[in-house]
Parts: sequence; structure tokens; C-alpha cells
Amino acid sequence: MEKRRLGNSGLEVAPLAFGGNVFGWTVDEPTSFRLLDAFVAEGFDLIDTADAYSRWVPGNQGGESETVIGRWLKKSGNRGKVVIATKVGMEMGPGRKGLSAGHIVRSAEESLRRLQTDYIDLYQSHLDDPDTPQEETLEAYGRLVEQGKVRAVGASNFSAGRLAEALRLSGERGLPRYESLQPLYNLCERAAFEESLEPLCVEQNVGVISYYSLASGFLTGKYRSEEDLSKSPRGRGVKKYLDERGFRILAALDEVAARHASTPARVALAWLIARPSVTAPIASATSLEQLNDLAESVRLKLDDASVELLNRASA
Repeated sequence: MEKRRLGNSGLEVAPLAFGGNVFGWTVDEPTSFRLLDAFVAEGFDLIDTADAYSRWVPGNQGGESETVIGRWLKKSGNRGKVVIATKVGMEMGPGRKGLSAGHIVRSAEESLRRLQTDYIDLYQSHLDDPDTPQEETLEAYGRLVEQGKVRAVGASNFSAGRLAEALRLSGERGLPRYESLQPLYNLCERAAFEESLEPLCVEQNVGVISYYSLASGFLTGKYRSEEDLSKSPRGRGVKKYLDERGFRILAALDEVAARHASTPARVALAWLIARPSVTAPIASATSLEQLNDLAESVRLKLDDASVELLNRASA
């Protein structure tokens, strides 16, 4: 399995990440264990989660995904084979959100307990916190790195301006640097990343772990009409893509998939993997069949004509 360097962190990861948002939500614990076992058996290693997953589910409080992963780590003995990426900053209860030093340190300890591990490989700011000075946030991460509890830090949902400011502060003050960015990026959602974030990440050697890589499932080709939206809990999130441009993208995916004897999902992920700025797109699976489909995307090498066709259709 090809490995890619994540920024200047020293971490090397396979070019596809497992999105752990499904654990404790649409996937029960036994199925989660089978999926994680199969993911590692395929040679993959990057597992992305967050303390807030899956707080949005009625009856959940957050931490469910990390808890499932922690139990799997203990049962499987696979801690040394995987790169665990989790996040802090989303609301976990009254007064429990943001990137203040106190909240980061407390949240890191809670994540470590749930994950049943001594260290987090990649600890990410889940979203920007304009109410906390970035220096305070980075200093808190610095203490965690010094204590051996965190290996590297990353940012998610940051604007180019705020990420550039954080990188400048890190360089000037000798603080940990955001070695990765987790942006919303896929064939349907290109402009925000490509216009300002992508040039910055390339220039500063910041790794990119894109989320919603399949546009909430739209790019699998599963949703082609409003009647299809009831097929899964995520269906309502793809209604916005059911327009002329969305159908043009699906047609291009179908054409490239046919050309390569592949599937739309594999092609959409292969397009991301081929993007020089992208380290590893994140994708979720709720069954072994889905996971096997996603895994094939790494072996699918798109020719220039196929990439150009997808670029034009999604422009």
C-alpha cells in the first residue's frame, strides 16, 4: 500500500481514511469492529473521528464513535497499525466548546480515555474559534505534544486567512504547526477549497484530509431523483445536488466508471486521490460491501482524459 506523508508531521498514511462518524450512529458496535478489521486488513491505517461524534443522534451525548474505536483497539491489539485522528471544538454540552486551552486539555484527556490509548496521532481543531486567540490554542497543543499525548495537530473547517495566520504564529513563536487541513471537498464542492485553501496548503506543505468526499453519498450514484432521498438517513443532505450541474457530474462519473469497469464511488474517490494537494480523502462505509467498493478506489488510476472529463463536468 502506497503511503503519503502528512505535512511535516512525520506521519505517513495510506491514501484513504475511514470516516468514523458512522460509529454509534448508523453502524452498531459488532459491525464497526468488522469494518475496522477489514479496513486494516486491506492495508489502510488512517481512522478519523471526533469527540462530538455522534452527539446529534437522540439519546447520544458525544464520544460514542471514540468509545467504539477504543473498544476495538483494545480487542484487536491494532493500536500500532493505525493512525488515530480525532477532533476538539464542537459543542459537547453547556459551556463545553471552542478552542480555549482549558477546554482542549480537558477534552484531550476525555478522548484518550474513550480511545483507550496513551496518545492521539493527529489532534484537530474541529472548527475555528474566533473568541480564542490562536496563540492560546497552539500553546495548549504544545503542552500536549510535550507530554507525549499528541503527535501532531491539524485544523478543520478553517478559512485560508485564519489558517495562514496560525501557520505564521507557529513559525514565529516555535509552536506546533497545523500539519493538516480537513476541508469540505469533492466533485460537487470545489470552489471554496481550490480558490484559496489549496494554494496555501501546497505552498506550506499542509496535508489535506478531505471530508464529505462522496457528497453525503450523492457521488455514489444512489440518489438520482427526489424519490431516492428516502434511501438512507443522509438522503436529505443531497437534495441540493439534484440540479443540472449535479446530473452532469453523475453522467461523467457513469462514463468514466464504464470506461474503467468501475463504479461512480470509486471514480469520485480516485479523482480526489489523484489531486496532488490531497493526502487522503475520508469516506465512510456501513457494510463490508461498501468498504470493499471504496478500497478499490486506491487501485483505480484515472487517465488524463478521464480526469479532464470530470473536471469539465464539475467546473
